Amino acid sequence: MEKQEYRRKKRKRTEYATVFIAGAVCYSLIEILWRGRTHWTMALTGGICLLLIHLCNERHRNLDLWSRCGLSSLYITLVEFAVGWLLNVRLNMMIWDYSGKYLNVMGQICPEYWAYWYLLSIPAIMASSLILAVRKATGYSEDY
Repeated sequence: MEKQEYRRKKRKRTEYATVFIAGAVCYSLIEILWRGRTHWTMALTGGICLLLIHLCNERHRNLDLWSRCGLSSLYITLVEFAVGWLLNVRLNMMIWDYSGKYLNVMGQICPEYWAYWYLLSIPAIMASSLILAVRKATGYSEDY
């Protein structure tokens, strides 16, 4: 039984690490395409965000896609605020500044980017759903 438990935990760690790395790479690439540059901390932020989207998708499969997108964009916005507050406000790194955006909060988050995160949640949730479908098809879903 211990060996089976070890394998289950290893599969889970591998899955979550893969999702984190995919988020780190994709977030960085999107930022490079959008702004022409990125910062290494955004890779970590992207990894955290995609992992949260995956966990949300896993736990809230009963919700429709649009509700999961709403939750995902909320999680991303909260992570963005926390990271922005630490890096931009406290450490004065000035990685991004939304202070010119409508209804911004401390220059770190704004409704415009919440809407972008909502739209970007769609392919992220689809990728997460694919991972969950593969897990189920391979018989690993009952391990989680």
